[in-house]
Amino acid sequence: MRLVFAGTPEFARAALAALLAAGHDVALVLTQPDRPAGRGMKLQASAVKQFALEQGLPVCQPHSLRLDGKYPDDALAAQQAIANAHADLMVVVAYGLLLPAWTLASVPQGCLNIHASLLPRWRGAAPIQRAIEAGDTHSGVCIMQMDAGLDTGAVLMRESLPISDTDTSATLHDKLSALGARLIVDTLTQLPHLRALAQATDGITYAAKILKDEALIDWHLPALTVSQRIRAFDPFPGAHTFHGSHVLKIWSAAPLAQPMHAAPGTVVQLHADAFDVATGDMALRVTQVQRPGGKRIRAAEFLHGQALSVGTVLGTAAD
Repeated sequence: MRLVFAGTPEFARAALAALLAAGHDVALVLTQPDRPAGRGMKLQASAVKQFALEQGLPVCQPHSLRLDGKYPDDALAAQQAIANAHADLMVVVAYGLLLPAWTLASVPQGCLNIHASLLPRWRGAAPIQRAIEAGDTHSGVCIMQMDAGLDTGAVLMRESLPISDTDTSATLHDKLSALGARLIVDTLTQLPHLRALAQATDGITYAAKILKDEALIDWHLPALTVSQRIRAFDPFPGAHTFHGSHVLKIWSAAPLAQPMHAAPGTVVQLHADAFDVATGDMALRVTQVQRPGGKRIRAAEFLHGQALSVGTVLGTAAD
């Protein structure tokens, strides 16, 4: 098929690569404008743009697709580029911009979206993170016909996979990215014969965008909840606490089946390769951390020479 592809991060790049490998003709790639990134805050192209340019594909980077918005010239240029592409269908994957009505009607066979959840659970911006944070045992991918609602369209194809108790957002992202890339190719192959099924009207949840201030660990919460948040916020924004006046990121931790009578946030036991912290119910065993300006290290390395002892209280800077 002749396609317009709209996507931005690595999750979308995998789908674009799969579509090209399957022989589809990608006539235009839409992706978000270059953004400042890294310590030098230099402009950096998205993963999709970098790959598209390597493949010699035409790229369009509007700031918005709203004709009545802040960037009408960008929207008009994108509208013309889509018209000139003469595509059959648009594939949208983690694009990051709202698609107005004119976009959905801009290609004869409409727009298909790869969504990283089992709809209608976790509609919205951060389905991978919210699934882990909530303790879901399964996630998956839906190929959806886009409509004017927020991830409300009929589903053409879906497939689930288990979430392990060690999965982080990073590892689950990679699994779902590969699954989404395979499913979109399968969908386009079977498209004339697929039946679009409306989403259920019950079980709807929304995956709100992840905010940096969510990542401050609340030690009063149950150990399981804290551990799920640590996994959900890996790699962004990184769950953290305070050790004195210093931020300490915690990347890996597991709840222990032992009730705690110490105040939440108190270090209750030190081990050669870990340390245990009291939470609202049980202890949490911490095995990987990161100091300011440093890299991820094993707790054993952190404990060597650190002024961390039983009775130390981790928490807010004020504590």
